[in-house]
Amino acid sequence: MSTKRVAIITGAAQGIGKAIALRLAADGFDIGLNDLPSEEQVQKLKAVSDQIQALGRKACIVAADVSIESAVEGMLKDVMSTPVEQWDEIQGVNLRGVFLCFKHAAKQMLEQNRGGRLIGGGSLGGFSGLPMGSAYAASKAGMRALTHSAARELGPSGITVNTYAPGVVVTDLTLRNYGAEFLEQQKGSCAIGDHGTPEDVAALVSFLASKESRFITGESSDNFNSLNRTDIMIDGGRLCT
Repeated sequence: MSTKRVAIITGAAQGIGKAIALRLAADGFDIGLNDLPSEEQVQKLKAVSDQIQALGRKACIVAADVSIESAVEGMLKDVMSTPVEQWDEIQGVNLRGVFLCFKHAAKQMLEQNRGGRLIGGGSLGGFSGLPMGSAYAASKAGMRALTHSAARELGPSGITVNTYAPGVVVTDLTLRNYGAEFLEQQKGSCAIGDHGTPEDVAALVSFLASKESRFITGESSDNFNSLNRTDIMIDGGRLCT
């Protein structure tokens, strides 16, 4: 990989994306920041950019041209009450969006001919399903197959493809969608008895973006006859309880 390292982070204005941007900047990456094109989100991106520059790294802001915030905000519906239009919107944001990011980032990496890292944001729901969240869970399960396939295709060129899969991580979005009381109740379902933080996720992404992770990619689990997962779980032990 090149000694000059640049990372493009989507959803970087807040939550997990912001934590990843700041962690990779601390690791020595220059950062491209992307999020929704609203004035509020752009102002948040500017604040993140200032923090990155204070760390001695470069940052640039590229607001999205088109995005559908309601597709994610309104995802809490069961199968029977989910309109087809909303199903399509959620798949468009969570699956088609990741496909396009992977596709065009990989194209640039192949032209540069020095390898690279593609890292997607999955979810525990992509493994276990989510009551009142079938469309969201299906989109995240689709990311697993996309990750596995892209890893096989791009591995010979030195490009690794991985997806992290958080359990309950406390952010403004999860607080808004679920409420503090529900999140507090969920602590009991984790082996360590606590929620994750955006910084916990960022720590894993930091490793996956490093040269030391070169042998970890979508199909690397096959080498060890494991569960053939393409995601790395960050769920506080939820699946082992």
